[in-house]
Amino acid sequence: MRKSRFTEAQIIGMIKEQEAGLPTSEVCRKHGLSPASFYKFKAKYGGMDVSEAARLKALEDENAKLKRLLADTMLDNVVLKDLLGNN
Repeated sequence: MRKSRFTEAQIIGMIKEQEAGLPTSEVCRKHGLSPASFYKFKAKYGGMDVSEAARLKALEDENAKLKRLLADTMLDNVVLKDLLGNN
C-alpha cells in the first residue's frame, strides 16, 4: 500500500480548515490535493484529534501484524496436514 505524503496531523488540520468555513476547493488547492482524496481523508479522519489518529494508526499496524501471524499459522497447519496425510 502506498504511503500518504501527508501526516495524520496535516490531514486533520485540512479537515479542520474546511470545517471552519473555508471552501473544500480552496483547501484542496492550497494543499495540492484532489477533492476525492480530501473526502476520502475526511471519511477516515473526520471528527478525530491527532492523538486519536495516532491510536488508529497503531491499531491498524497491530491488526496487520496479527493477520500476517494468522496467515503463517494457517499455512503451517496446511503443510502439517499434507505431511500427515501422505503417511
